[in-house]
Amino acid sequence: MRKNVRRSGEPRRPPPQLDEERLRDLAVRYVGRYATTRYKLGVYLARKLRERGWDGEHPPEIDVLVARMDDLGFVDDEAYAGAKARSLTARGYGMRRIGQALYAAGVEEPDRAEAQEEAAAKAFDAARTFARKRRIGPYAERLADPDKRRKQLAAFMRAGHGFTLARSFVDSQPGAMPEPQPD
Repeated sequence: MRKNVRRSGEPRRPPPQLDEERLRDLAVRYVGRYATTRYKLGVYLARKLRERGWDGEHPPEIDVLVARMDDLGFVDDEAYAGAKARSLTARGYGMRRIGQALYAAGVEEPDRAEAQEEAAAKAFDAARTFARKRRIGPYAERLADPDKRRKQLAAFMRAGHGFTLARSFVDSQPGAMPEPQPD
């Protein structure tokens, strides 16, 4: 079924153009539904403006609206960074992968510093979770051959873990947990 045609075959009316009130309503609905950052909210509103057009008296002020949502506490980049880092760490991802996710979400350095420190403190636990999920090293049934260990090491690196930490898990004998090491 095409987007611009109803089931009855009648053409759909295009959505109304945005004005200040509709743009604000879109912003409130978006932040009410999704955990988001200032950057992601701005991108969303800009996309909606491109799709629907503008019918306001003055040019749209997306930055002012995003700042207002931030002032009201609807958008909190630091809280978003902390939640995202905890979520990714619990799923077994490492520091670099967390940093990439926060960068992609537009979280600025001051807002992500605490989240990255927390993730760094839990790096070993995240690596252990990753190894358990993938049955690597101490969670494997038997020691992998060299080719498979290279692939496991590459998987650890793609997940954002440091080389030393990844190597300690990949080279571990089944059932023998490696010692926590700084990376």
